[in-house]
Amino acid sequence: MYFDPTYFLFILPALALSLWASWRTKATFKKFSQVRTMRGLTGAQAAQEMLRGAGISDVKVVPTSGFLSDHYNPTNKTLALSEATYASNSVAAVGVACHEAGHAIQHAQDYKPMWLRSILVPTASFGSSASYFVVLGGMLFHSANLVYLGALLFSAVLLFQLVTLPVEFDATARAKRLAVDTGIVTAQERMGMDKVLNAAAMTYVAAAVSTLMTLLYYLLRANSMSRR
Repeated sequence: MYFDPTYFLFILPALALSLWASWRTKATFKKFSQVRTMRGLTGAQAAQEMLRGAGISDVKVVPTSGFLSDHYNPTNKTLALSEATYASNSVAAVGVACHEAGHAIQHAQDYKPMWLRSILVPTASFGSSASYFVVLGGMLFHSANLVYLGALLFSAVLLFQLVTLPVEFDATARAKRLAVDTGIVTAQERMGMDKVLNAAAMTYVAAAVSTLMTLLYYLLRANSMSRR
């Protein structure tokens, strides 16, 4: 049960994809962290300029600790930029900052997938923590119904991640377009920014694939139990 080779057949390809996506994101960010934008705006300044261009004046841009821990909090309208982004004027920093500003613009414009993702957070959080215990209980007691229930709970995580994909892709598309339209970067510099943001987007795809493969494994085990 604990060393089921079938599980590794499901999860190893997804794990390999996740590791590759994470490595590619860090490597691409590091590469373009060495490239300064011609205009010289820092990540914080770029985010503020994008927000001003969208007519948004009630979002605070603040620094936060951690590497690539950048995020937008719609609850208090705070755009937090990591140390590598906030004060840096690199193409990578500006790209990440503009992406997060894209989330703030989504919020201001009531972008529906973002609203739906916020609603799904509690359900996904509960499903993520509870599903493992339910599935484990099902395997210990050889109960297909429990494993199916665990799979159902875990599917909330996959739903959340699937909804997250258009939210992230749309924020990236806004960043790419508006960064050039507002003169934050040149069209040539946007090529580097695109590489950074595209690499980051793959981490969300990899996470969804990993969750899907785990869910399929749970369903396979439950189906196998129900046939016995």
